[in-house]
This record gives sequence, C-alpha cells and structure tokens, in this order.
Amino acid sequence: MITTRNARVVVSVATILLVVVFLVSSSTRIGDGVKKAASEVSFGEEENTLKGTPYQGSGPPYAQEDKSKKPKVIADKVGGSELEKSPGKVAKPEVGKPDAGKPELVNQPGKGSGSGSGSGSGSGSGSGAGACGEEYVVMIDAGSTGSRVHIYSFDTCVSPPRLLNEDFDMLKPGLSSFDTETVNAAKSLDPLLKLAVEKVPKDKQSCTPVAVKATAGLRLLGAEKSTAILNEVRRHLEEDYPFAVVEGDGVSIMDGKDEGVYAWISTNFLLGRIGGKEKQDTAAVLELGGGSAQIVFEPEFGDNEKMVEGEQKYDLEFGGHHFTLYQFSHLGYGLMEGRNKVNALVVNAALANNKELQNSKLSSKAQTKDAKASVTLTNPCIPPKMQADNVVVPVGEEEFYVVNMKGPSKPQGAQCRFLAESALNKDAQCDTKPCSFNGVYQPSLVKTLRKTSDMYVFSYFYEKTVPLGFPHSFTVEELTDLAKTVCTGDPLWTEALAPGPVGELTKEPQWCLDISFITALLHTGYDIPLYRELRTAEKIDNNEIGWCLGASLPLLDKASGKWTCRIKQA
Repeated sequence: MITTRNARVVVSVATILLVVVFLVSSSTRIGDGVKKAASEVSFGEEENTLKGTPYQGSGPPYAQEDKSKKPKVIADKVGGSELEKSPGKVAKPEVGKPDAGKPELVNQPGKGSGSGSGSGSGSGSGSGAGACGEEYVVMIDAGSTGSRVHIYSFDTCVSPPRLLNEDFDMLKPGLSSFDTETVNAAKSLDPLLKLAVEKVPKDKQSCTPVAVKATAGLRLLGAEKSTAILNEVRRHLEEDYPFAVVEGDGVSIMDGKDEGVYAWISTNFLLGRIGGKEKQDTAAVLELGGGSAQIVFEPEFGDNEKMVEGEQKYDLEFGGHHFTLYQFSHLGYGLMEGRNKVNALVVNAALANNKELQNSKLSSKAQTKDAKASVTLTNPCIPPKMQADNVVVPVGEEEFYVVNMKGPSKPQGAQCRFLAESALNKDAQCDTKPCSFNGVYQPSLVKTLRKTSDMYVFSYFYEKTVPLGFPHSFTVEELTDLAKTVCTGDPLWTEALAPGPVGELTKEPQWCLDISFITALLHTGYDIPLYRELRTAEKIDNNEIGWCLGASLPLLDKASGKWTCRIKQA
C-alpha cells in the first residue's frame, strides 16, 4: 500500500521526467527552427539579372561531325570558314570604371575563365590540324575612337573547343585619327601587340593567328587613306612581330553586317542561348560605336508574314540550327558621328548671320588639328554655365569649323532632344516599310521581338550610362529621365546624383548631347517603347562583349587556309 509520502515522491519523479522529455523535444524543434531560419537568410551578392541558360548535357550540343555532311556557317561572308559552336555562359556584368574611355592606355588587361562552359569553332577535331592543346587567337579591334586587343586561349582537345581565357587592353586614339601618317598609325598598335607577345607563350606565337579588323572610323576616312594605313599595319605585323598574320581579309575594314552578326554570335553564345542541342529564345543585340550603330535580332513573323529579302536579311547556320536574322549597320550614326551631326545643325543655323564664322571655314580635317576657335556659339546640348572649347565640326566633305560651344542661360534639354531626332533623318523616304530611320527597312521590334526576349545594348550605351550610376537594367523611359537631369546641369546634378557621377559630368560638357542622342536613337530611331527593359554590360562571365569573339572562332580551324604557321611546328 502506497503511503502519502511515497505518493508525493512518485508524483515528483514523474513530473521531473515529463519536464526533461519536454525540454529535449523543444530543443530539437528550436534547433530545427534556428537552422531553417538561418538557411532562409542570405548575405550573398545581389541576384544577377543577366542570366543565360548554359547547355547541361554531357556530350557535344550537336551530332558528332560527319565530314560528308559538314554544317556550314555563313558568319564570315568573305572567308567562308566553317564553324561549330558549344554551350555558352552566364552573364556576370562588371561595374564599369568611371574613367573608362579616357585617352590614355588602360594597362589593366582583363582575364576570364571559360572552364565551365564551352566556346568553339572550326571542325569537330578542334584545331583542325596538328595535335590538340591550348591554342591562341589575337584579334585587334581598330575602332573609330581607339584600338583594343583581345587575346583568346582555347582548349582544342574537346569538341567543340572551349574558351579558357581572355586578356584585353585598349588605347586611344584610333587608326583613322592619323589620316595620312601611316607609319605612326601602325606603330600606335605596339602597346597592344607587346601585350600579346607577353601573354602568348613563345612556343605558340608562330602558330597563333593575328587579325586586325577596322570598323566605321577607318571606313569614313576614304578608300585611299584607309588602304594605305592597313597596308602599313600588315607590313608592321609581318616584319616586326612573331604571329601568323591572317591572309586576305585578315587586316581589313570589316563589313558592317559582319560586325553586327559577330557581336550577336558572341553575346548569345556566352549567354548560352545558341550552341545548345535545343533552339532557344535569342537576345537582340544593339551596339553603339563611335562611327556606326549596329542592330541584330531574330524576328518572328506571323503565318502570312516574312522577312523582306534584301541586304538586312542574314541567314546563319550555327550549331545545327538555322537563324534568320535582321541586321543593319547604320554607318555615320555612331556616337561621335551623332555629335558631329547635332553640332553641324547648330553651326549651319548660325552661318547665315555670322560673318566671323563664315570666314573661319577650313577645307580639310588636317587643318583642324591645331586650330583654335575664334567663334563661340550657344548650343542647347551644353548645360548652362558649361562650355566645350575648340570643337571640330565637319559640315561637309571639305567644310570644317572649329568653334567653342557654350550652354544657354537656362536648360534646353527638349531642344537638344529635337536636334538629336532631326539628325536621325526619321522623315527620309521609306521604300520598304516599316523603317527605323534614314529610310532603312526594319521589322517592328514591338511586333516581331518577343516580350520575353532580352535586349542587350553595348559599347557606348554602357560607357555613357554606368559611370553616371545608372543600373545595368533600365527602361527607355528611365533613360529619358536621365537625359533631362544631365541636360539641366547644376544644382540639380548635386541634388540628384552622387559625387562620382557629378564629377564625370563636370569633366565633359557634351554629356547632355550624348545621352540625348542615345535616347533618341533607341526610342525615335529604333522605335523601342518607353516601357521596354534594356540590359547593358561590359562583360559576360569575364569575357569582353563585342564582335571579336565571334570573329576569332573561325580562326581556330588551321585547315581553313586563312593562315599558316610562320615556322613549321615539330
């Protein structure tokens, strides 16, 4: 029989046991809750919005090569090289340096690792001739405002070859700035070529192809002068450097359509949109250089519609898929040429009533080199209290003026936008509708480009927005608002912008003109809606964006006959 004392002991022991069980159970639940909560908190970087979809398969993204049915790629109309592609990469845009594009040599070669994604060209055997291994290509982009070298290394032991690394550097001015000084023009590339000599192993240099592709700036210089410069560049490469100079069009002015298509290939390949087994939605590519503007996209038409046959249509076979692209290079509508066109409108408006301006006319570009302005004109594209000195304004083929451009007493951003739109020649006769600007046929981006398709804008689109603190993803309407702010000047700059962007704006009086022209080109020229989101970047997965990678890929195929090793390899 249990006594009262014993009963109290039993109850106490039972109570203690229940408390222990509860605490053990609760601690387990609390620990799980803490772990779960911790797993839900991330202190990582901001999500990258520029994501591609790399190929995930274990084998090549296309059927193994059948030499009797080798796919052709029409990516190089001149060379007719054959090309096959691999999966691409995820975009990881880097924040641009505020001083990007300054006139000094930028001694900070970039590097990128492509070990996680493929990048290839040539035949299924990789290098096409000889043993596989690490192979190099040196590509020089001779742009209108400067030159840039890209030094690519590829693993050719895999099919297709994989992009391993890219080194690059840039300098100013461009080849076209040397006019008739051909020797100095060729020697201006020496810092870039010396970097290539440094980066390419010595035992690889004689079998590393090098090419120099000039773009709009040299094209605008005229056939005689540009040919003389390019001939001297080729001589300099062949006699003073160890690389294998690509024959034929290896040192040449690149066709505008190839420039745009190569950029489209590079971008979509690095994003993983092309080169995979399944065909994917591709991104539109818009590039703004100094002398020209390129646009390339893959339009989709309704059942009873199709692309109009003509120079804008580009049929591309790539990685086992066919792409019908719209492409066009608007020569004379790059940013520097856009400046010239807008400033010419200002000069022309003042010529009739300004005798001093009339008497300051120069007949050649060479005469403008050391000329000083004697006339100051008010330009609505210059913010108040700012002035651009000794601005060279080409009005005709043999008509140049050197003037100072000062801002009006009050902001006139709307007037600047009007001048920028006028420069686009939007009212030109449109023989094949619809047209973008200057009478050029272009399928409507609203109707033929999917709303889910990305639109990437590069080069000056990037260099003129990111230094002002603009995000890598923005709408055309937000760009319009930026133009209003930039054209207003201080004190709005100080109130609305960080110190870094304000410093950029105070160093260059023509920011208002540049942003206004870019906005007019996108919205009025290409008819991109205000709500449309655009993406910009300088790199994708540490690889420079542009046409150079797309142009370099075919050169991996030694059997193409486009170049030969300078010294026969053992």
